[in-house]
Amino acid sequence: MAKTIIGIRFQKIGKLYHFNATGFDNIQSGDFVVVHTSRGQQLGEVIGVFQNPPKPPKGTWKRIERKATPADLLVKQSLEMKEIEALERCRTQAIEKGFEGVKIANVEFSFDGKSLSILFNREEEGELNLTPLIDEMKDAYPDVNIEFRRIGPRDVAKIIGGMGACGLELRCCSTFLTEFIPISIKMAKAQGVSLDPSEITGMCGRLRCCLIYEYEQYVEARKTLPKRGARVVTPMGDGKVVEIFPIKQTIIVRLEDEDKSRVEFPHHDIEPWKELEALRRKSENPCEKHDDGEFDCPKT
Repeated sequence: MAKTIIGIRFQKIGKLYHFNATGFDNIQSGDFVVVHTSRGQQLGEVIGVFQNPPKPPKGTWKRIERKATPADLLVKQSLEMKEIEALERCRTQAIEKGFEGVKIANVEFSFDGKSLSILFNREEEGELNLTPLIDEMKDAYPDVNIEFRRIGPRDVAKIIGGMGACGLELRCCSTFLTEFIPISIKMAKAQGVSLDPSEITGMCGRLRCCLIYEYEQYVEARKTLPKRGARVVTPMGDGKVVEIFPIKQTIIVRLEDEDKSRVEFPHHDIEPWKELEALRRKSENPCEKHDDGEFDCPKT
């Protein structure tokens, strides 16, 4: 019997997890299913259905417990209301107990209501004693297993949402990014982006995720383009490269004329000056000198 593997998400914009749904009829994208995870019973939305997928990286695919019923969806709505209440309570207590610099980003109940994960962020490094806050939340929810999980600033920005630093109405991380890839300053340098912090920093205070979007294309494009400062030959004469546009595959050259004109040329109209000069010299002196001092000249 062919296996039916489904991909599900537990948050609207979250990582995709795969489960075995073999034997469950008519499961399709948009449905909700109940599964068991390391954090207890969870309800997730089906994003895709895959027939005969490759083997899992480790072990085997976990089976889903069942397809969600209308009653399950009502439970989900009830838990979402409880999460709002728990979030407000935790934020209030964090302020009252003097936890400055601690940002309570979100809370998540497991579908069975037995576990509560509280997601927080703190910019300062080092250990933080949250015992007073944990005790307060345990008193409010005595029959629930409570876990405080520290998350990064990117995750906080993803949860809170809002306008992006570039002006987009919704941030990329809150719209379609399901996981964060490491971003480095060399990605900005490769694309000729200003290194002014206001230009390359997102609302999370970290390098913008979008710096990786076209990074590989810039790296590949630059392999075939001359570097800035290189001397080149153009249809309008010799000049020096002053600017490069890798994606457009064009180059701005300052010509060696009286006006020192700056002209933009397509890459295929440019020739490296060094290579042409070497060919010119070889045509003027075709004899090749060997290591032993002898000359080898072509026969005429």
